[in-house]
Amino acid sequence: MASVLDKDTAFENIPSIKSKTLRINLNPDIYGTFAEIGAGQETARHFFRSGGASGTIAKAMSAYDKDFSDAIYGVEEDGRYVTQPRLKKMLAHEMKLMEERITRDRHPDRLFFSYANTVATIDFSKRYKGHGWVGIRFQLDPKQKEYDEIILHIRFKQNEARLQQETLGTVGVNLIYGAFYKYHKPRKLLKYLYDHIDKDTIEIDMVNFSGPNFKDVDNRLMSLQLIRNDMTDAVMFGSDGNNLLPATVLYKKNILALRGSFRPVTKVNMDMFEKSLDIFIRDQSVEQENTIVIFEITLSNLKASGEIDEQDFMDRAKLLCSLGHTVMISKFQEYYKLVEYFNNYTKAKIGLTMGVNNLVDIFDEKYYRHLSGGILEAFGKLFFKDLQVYLYPMKNAETGQIMTSNNIKVHPRMKELYKFFKYNGKVMDIIDYDPEIMHIFSRDVLKKLINGEDGWEEMLPEGLAEMIKENHLFTRKLVKEAEDKV
Repeated sequence: MASVLDKDTAFENIPSIKSKTLRINLNPDIYGTFAEIGAGQETARHFFRSGGASGTIAKAMSAYDKDFSDAIYGVEEDGRYVTQPRLKKMLAHEMKLMEERITRDRHPDRLFFSYANTVATIDFSKRYKGHGWVGIRFQLDPKQKEYDEIILHIRFKQNEARLQQETLGTVGVNLIYGAFYKYHKPRKLLKYLYDHIDKDTIEIDMVNFSGPNFKDVDNRLMSLQLIRNDMTDAVMFGSDGNNLLPATVLYKKNILALRGSFRPVTKVNMDMFEKSLDIFIRDQSVEQENTIVIFEITLSNLKASGEIDEQDFMDRAKLLCSLGHTVMISKFQEYYKLVEYFNNYTKAKIGLTMGVNNLVDIFDEKYYRHLSGGILEAFGKLFFKDLQVYLYPMKNAETGQIMTSNNIKVHPRMKELYKFFKYNGKVMDIIDYDPEIMHIFSRDVLKKLINGEDGWEEMLPEGLAEMIKENHLFTRKLVKEAEDKV
């Protein structure tokens, strides 16, 4: 049995959807259920059509009526059915039935799985393209007590429900096939989800792997793969290291975002966060319990030294997560694109915390030459909503002058535009900053750390220096090189 699942030599070239379903159907051990809600039984249909499905499909069902669905999977208190909790209920319920109805004494080698999706396709007005949750709970060894699980969230980009249904069916087949035959290559498994699918038809913006065969998989790295593979524009993960769905986290929230390299996160970063959050929540329109703070890193920042260094990315992520923060990785080099993205999910207040240099860059026309409306188009998207910039001052290294919104130097052509936003309250200075830490920059901390110099420890929030030393964060390559020389 193990050899059937572990080797994949005959199918290295992309197999057709029929070949994938037929290979699963002809495997005498793989056996499971299909529960599909909202877009037809598109995945199960592929397995029925390829032949031999009776040896694979224990049950295929679709509980469209809410009362029927509630009777099977339980009532959702918030009345929402296209959610991750609903998907997990479906997977758990169907797997429980498998265990109860298919006895192990008669089928000792059966590998159980439950596949499920809960989906909303495009509406009649075609205003909302639709989205859904897709997942599989499965085992690779019949003696395996804890199941493996892969869950992903998709967004449709096609304009016809029929096309969306067909795409969903293909994704489902790719997921089931990947679970059994590519589980040992999770990065490739992600890519294979797009087999026979154009990337402009569907977006995968969240994925989580869990279970004994994925114990070494860090879901933050899988998030990074979604960005690198052009599957989505932004991903998020929480302090526990698990990926989050941006739409769920940001929905109707007040958002305060801090962009930086966080390489490593310093006392200045934390001062910017704390002081700007204090200003943000004092706004009458902001409720603290409905506010989310995002530490955002752009993909261009991760590529600053050439190709993405995944270990470097993980080192940053671990430090931010240890401080309890939610992290976003995005493709949005320009701030207006980040704000546009937030506006897809909330109409509440948005705040951007940044340093003086970042604000100066925003008023640099060279970043907007690709727009037909130039900088005015970008600023229309950036500032037309209820948005404010919280500006952290900078000390001029040469003159010692403290640079704020009142004395920063923008291009002469931009002065009047800058004054307009400044005097309309779109830019607010952080005035209760800590002057004792203004000399701290992440790049200087990293340089000291790599060169083995003293004094970098006190530039970081409490506990981070010890964590960096214990785990050799940002210096793992140097440690390895030293060991190799010995």
